[in-house]
Amino acid sequence: MKRAVTLKENYEFRRLYSRGKSAVAPAMVVYCRRNGLDHNRFGFTVSTKLGCAVVRNRCRRRLREVCRLRQGQVKRGYDLVVVARGRTYSAPFRQLLCQFERTCQSLGIWEEQQ
Repeated sequence: MKRAVTLKENYEFRRLYSRGKSAVAPAMVVYCRRNGLDHNRFGFTVSTKLGCAVVRNRCRRRLREVCRLRQGQVKRGYDLVVVARGRTYSAPFRQLLCQFERTCQSLGIWEEQQ
C-alpha cells in the first residue's frame, strides 16, 4: 500500500477507536469511520501480547495483504483500523480473507461484485 493510504498518527487511531463502528472476528477486529475523502485509509495494530517482533510483524504483513487484496470491494471514503488478535498468526490465509469480508459486511462497507 502507498504511504498516502495508511493511518500513521496516534490521534487518527484514537479517533477511530472512540467514534468509529467496530466488528469482531476470531482473528481480527475492524474499526471504521467515514473520512470525507475519495479513498480509503488503512491502519494496522498488533499488541505486544501476541509475541515477539517476528510474530507481530508477520501478523501485520498478513493483515496488510488481506486488505490489499480486498480493498477494491470496500466502499470508498472510510478509515479502517484492523487490530490483530491471537488467531491471526496461525489462521489459514483464506480464513483471514473470509473474516475480513464478514466484518466489513456487518459494518455495511462491503460492496458486492457485479
